[in-house]
Amino acid sequence: MNKISSKDALLSEYNACKGNLVLRCTSPHDINSKKKDILCCGGTGCHASNSAQLMENLRALIKEHGLENDVHVVQTGCFGFCAQGPIVKIMPDNVFYVQVTPEDAKEIVESHIIGHKPVERLLFVEPLLKERIQDYEKMSFYAKQMRIALRNCGLIDPENIEDYIANEGYLALAKCLFDMTPDQVVQEVLNSGLCGRGGAGFPTGLKWKIAAGIKADEKYIVCNADEGDPGAFMDRSIMEGDPNSIIEAMAIGAYAIGASRGLVYIRAEYPLAVSRLETAIEQARECGLLGDGIMGSKFNFDIEIKLGAGAFVCGEETALIHSMEGMRGEPTTKPPFPANIGGGYWGCSTNVNNVETYASIPVIIRKGAAWYSKIGNWKPELDDKGNFKRTISGNSGTKVFALAGQINNVGLVEVPMGTTLREIIYEIGGGISGGREFKAVQTGGPSGGCITKENLDTAIDYGSLTKIGSMMGSGGMIVLSDKDCMPAMAKFYLGFTKDESCGKCTPCRIGTRRMLEMLEKICDGNGTEKMLEDLENLASTIRDTALCGLGQTAPNPILSTLRYFRDEYVAHVRDKKCPAGTCQKLYKLTITDACIGCTKCKRNCPVGAISGEIKKKHVIDQSKCIKCGACIDGCPKKAIVKE
Repeated sequence: MNKISSKDALLSEYNACKGNLVLRCTSPHDINSKKKDILCCGGTGCHASNSAQLMENLRALIKEHGLENDVHVVQTGCFGFCAQGPIVKIMPDNVFYVQVTPEDAKEIVESHIIGHKPVERLLFVEPLLKERIQDYEKMSFYAKQMRIALRNCGLIDPENIEDYIANEGYLALAKCLFDMTPDQVVQEVLNSGLCGRGGAGFPTGLKWKIAAGIKADEKYIVCNADEGDPGAFMDRSIMEGDPNSIIEAMAIGAYAIGASRGLVYIRAEYPLAVSRLETAIEQARECGLLGDGIMGSKFNFDIEIKLGAGAFVCGEETALIHSMEGMRGEPTTKPPFPANIGGGYWGCSTNVNNVETYASIPVIIRKGAAWYSKIGNWKPELDDKGNFKRTISGNSGTKVFALAGQINNVGLVEVPMGTTLREIIYEIGGGISGGREFKAVQTGGPSGGCITKENLDTAIDYGSLTKIGSMMGSGGMIVLSDKDCMPAMAKFYLGFTKDESCGKCTPCRIGTRRMLEMLEKICDGNGTEKMLEDLENLASTIRDTALCGLGQTAPNPILSTLRYFRDEYVAHVRDKKCPAGTCQKLYKLTITDACIGCTKCKRNCPVGAISGEIKKKHVIDQSKCIKCGACIDGCPKKAIVKE
């Protein structure tokens, strides 16, 4: 691609590239068309499931049949429907294949591409309807989504800047540089109502306005792509599937606040995301979209990558800045804030946003704050004179969630603010897996709280989730069923936050360890009712006294489960029973009279704890049993139970 030296040159490149991407941008559903794009998921999850070999097989078969000029295999980013990967989508037919293996390449080429007959067995089966769906837009998982941050993931080649430009890439940056002042850019983001999607929910435009108001010779703009919780999954997917959207957004932010240098802080454990980001940065430089005099303007801006170690505490901006400077990732007391001189990177004024926040910026600039602010459940207010009053609610736009747990459709979902939990779990998520009963949903990542079925109709926004004891966080959404133990779940999350504590403040360093010790005793049957009172008091104290957000929110899983599921805690300490049957020290496995003596359990037991003769009831030696559950899984008569 030629160097883009002006706004007109960008528009010319956009029109040229758009023509090459028309098969993916439009869906005429013409299955008989000779020209086709085969879009293959190239995200980390699908790579782990051998999607690279699948693409290699597809390309070899296309070449073998002499179809190179009519059919193109395109590696894309994550489609979001992670449990169904590897995913292949045929355009313009709009046919969506799931769980595709390298061996399926031959049938896809010969049956679909050559024979114009879709491969029925590879189509997705709706969990509730039990019918195969060919068009992904009609799948319940996608039907209610509104993809803004994820708009290009699964659609474009993330290693080809021409694909990004063809989808209106860098047009927002051009609009800022040639049609808007920095103050106008800040005001547009402020009016949009976009709030930080990394967890705190601080208005993005306000953060930019503060940074823009600082008089300094040197400023930095930073992208936090290193969050160590479910947010990291979403951020990684965007970086792998649409890295140019982050580059463009950072350039827009830099122009708005007066920065000339950008830093992307990304965990080294994500080599694919790092590689694609490096490629995107290099291509942007070659095209004149990074560097000096971007698009012929007087604006100079460039980006470098800083590798992190995946520390959860570095989701806090001051800890992140310290890590980028080569020091321990520890938070500091604010003020000074990073935007202030003395509070940012090497003491310079610094603005920090996360990946998902940046991903929405180009769309907001292109389509306008008025368009974006109407998405979600923002409600207008009137002033004393009855006139319209615009308030920044933080509930406009969309939010990406990592939907997981006891749910049929696992993956990344992006929905408008105000969508209810019930809609996400039962319509997009396809309901509880295994036909089990819904128990709770944990939102906000390891530091979030649990929400019960009584609150399933809660509209998802910052305020509503906080009122019921949870939080938006960076977007984790773990669905729990009747097979999940709530004290054990709290113990699991607290183990994570305890390990991720930087150790700087006593409430977090010592308090999380003490809380974890109490939870371990409770789950082992060694707890007391007095311990529940001590646990609740300690959790409240840590919430109120810890230095940063990690310590302040670490007690949330404990406080919310004690609030809504106290009876389970009482059962553990008073009755020495785990109602869900998951705490190993509070149950034993026994064989009932339903046993037919098939010996399957005996053969499956890895420690030889089961004895018995053929066609006679077997017995489990409790001193040897490790409660692995292999006997339960293999018993044809369901004769083995937990007591």
